[in-house]
Amino acid sequence: MGLRLAAILLALALPASAKDLRLATWNPGLSRDGPGLLLRDIMDRDPQVLAAAQVIAATAPDAILLTGFDWDLEGRALAAFAALLAEQGHAMPHSHASQPNSGMDSGVDLNGDGRLGGPRDAQGYGSFPGQSGMAILSRLPIASVTDHSATLWRDLPGHRMPDSAHADVRRLSSTAHWDVALATPQGPLHVLAFAATPPAFEPRNAARNHDEVAFWLHRLPNAPFVIMGNLNLDPLDGDGDPAALNALLEVVQDPQPRGAWQPPQTGPNTDHRGDPALDTAEYARAPGNLRLDYILPSRSLTVTGAAVLWPTADDPLAEAVTLASHRKLVRADLRLPLE
Repeated sequence: MGLRLAAILLALALPASAKDLRLATWNPGLSRDGPGLLLRDIMDRDPQVLAAAQVIAATAPDAILLTGFDWDLEGRALAAFAALLAEQGHAMPHSHASQPNSGMDSGVDLNGDGRLGGPRDAQGYGSFPGQSGMAILSRLPIASVTDHSATLWRDLPGHRMPDSAHADVRRLSSTAHWDVALATPQGPLHVLAFAATPPAFEPRNAARNHDEVAFWLHRLPNAPFVIMGNLNLDPLDGDGDPAALNALLEVVQDPQPRGAWQPPQTGPNTDHRGDPALDTAEYARAPGNLRLDYILPSRSLTVTGAAVLWPTADDPLAEAVTLASHRKLVRADLRLPLE
């Protein structure tokens, strides 16, 4: 992307008002098959990594939650990616990425196959500690972080956890649940960030997905907040149970961000009931394209704009969006109430 084109895209991407904050959530496909490989690819300026950075820089969020981003103990991959974003003209100097549950060995045979230490014996699926974790990058200072990721599944009120011999070990979060307070001129804005397990692949996953979404019903702060992340849950299509999402929608706003282009509703999408403009994930196989990524602001916030970055083929960003990930970035522009 040339500098002049990048400057034009950045100008177009700016929030409508200097008082607005732009938040985004995205799975940019920055997870690899082994530890250290993501850092290698960032340092090597792998084309897929560059495409992800270009998409974020063009969107120009004040803060972004990255799901599907490998964690490492010293935060080297995240620091390198932040430096790459600065090279692209969008510096985000503040960050958070504590160890997620994905790839964290539980020490017990969680999946009952008679062996220890496999990806499904981790607190959240993963072949190594931190695989497909989460990270937050921000232009705003981070005032505080409350990490709920160690909460046991059995301790969630009304949980759906199947009977388990390891209830004293099994955590609720497949990746993480964080309450990240961003320092804004109007006071703290709480980003309630998480990435839930898909409601597939294992019998327990549908129940776990429901309960990961339901967690925030019991943890809403008495302050402006935004629930955002990869819920891995479509309200109308796919395999999940939307009951917890529907309960959340009773207490938050849904800006219903829309993409500029939607694929033809053929193949696995033929019988879908949802509006394809709301989809955030592209799958050529069943269950097809789904709405899986959300930004849900509290009702004290004013939504001034929202979109799914699914551009038309002639859009300058279309190539980068396609190269980076099958998931699409979701963004929302928000105005905080004056104190």
